[in-house]
Amino acid sequence: MNFGEEFKKYATKHAGLSSMHVEKYLEHSLTTLPTNFTPNIIEERNMNVALMDVFSRLMMDRIIFFGVQVTDYTANIVQAQLLFMESTDPQRDIYMYINSPGGSVTAGLGIYDTMQYIMPDVATICTGLAASFGAVLLAAGVKGKRTALKHARIMIHQPLGGMQGQVSDMEISYRLVKKMQDDLYNILSTHTGQTYEQITKDSDRDFWMTSQEAKEYGIVDEVLIRNKKAKN
Repeated sequence: MNFGEEFKKYATKHAGLSSMHVEKYLEHSLTTLPTNFTPNIIEERNMNVALMDVFSRLMMDRIIFFGVQVTDYTANIVQAQLLFMESTDPQRDIYMYINSPGGSVTAGLGIYDTMQYIMPDVATICTGLAASFGAVLLAAGVKGKRTALKHARIMIHQPLGGMQGQVSDMEISYRLVKKMQDDLYNILSTHTGQTYEQITKDSDRDFWMTSQEAKEYGIVDEVLIRNKKAKN
């Protein structure tokens, strides 16, 4: 099975994404890498040889690498990937590697809700940075399957928002931001075991944590130093 092509078909047919949208995202993922690095994999199976991009190859192992900001654009793709992997095998775990500065709360909540909705367990791994909504996604993995590499950094803070226009419009915007803040703090409280009041206090300003501190806080369950399958 060519997972890259199958995902494109699924995303356009079942997730409502345009083929141009998917192609543009994949192209963006590749062009953000150094120009001297070609992320193509030559896969040989049953005497057949196929050339595929590294992200499609990772999907074959049920790995999503989320190394971008959370936007409507990127969130739609990640949700489609999660749903696609559920459709191929609803029992096997999905592994989401996170190296993200965060971004849109509404877009991020779409990813969060999809992670909670699908049948497979979603294991989360922070490889460098999980800040803002990136930290929420990291904490949202299944308990016992949330990890961070040794030198990863995690940060939580209150949601950012700007308001302009008529006073009545600004009041509406304020209530919306306040409600999203309550949702975020309740989500973090649920997944970390910290009280809502403690989350509120810590998130008043940028609250940075090492991977070990994130473990003590309840955002991750384990700090990964060496792959358990690696040879000594």
